[in-house]
Amino acid sequence: MSGLNFLAFLNLSSNNFSGKIPSGTQLQGFNTSTYDGNTELCGKPLANICPIDNIGPSSSEYEVDEDSSEYKRWLCIGGVLGFSTSFWGIIGTLVLNLRWRHAYYLSLYKLKERFYVAIAVHIGKLQRKV
Repeated sequence: MSGLNFLAFLNLSSNNFSGKIPSGTQLQGFNTSTYDGNTELCGKPLANICPIDNIGPSSSEYEVDEDSSEYKRWLCIGGVLGFSTSFWGIIGTLVLNLRWRHAYYLSLYKLKERFYVAIAVHIGKLQRKV
């Protein structure tokens, strides 16, 4: 309901709603009379301040952040080690092994020639159609 942005009129009075009115939505733009009879509601546009807003972060939130940063650290270390190992495994092999290096460059040359021929044939077909 907080995602609605096309309401012109809304009456939520006397429904025994409770909790915080969603922030940053159209629901905060209505008059306070829209929420009459809902004593458990809090947040803008009402004068009731939500008790959740006054509570600071708990110690369990700090533990989650610490675990998350530890996970991110090991993820980065693993990514760097994996990339460097695979990169130098391929490049090192091409640098040290002459036969493999020639085979690699020959396959790149053949691939380039295939693309060139395919593009030339395609351009020829397009020119014949015009």
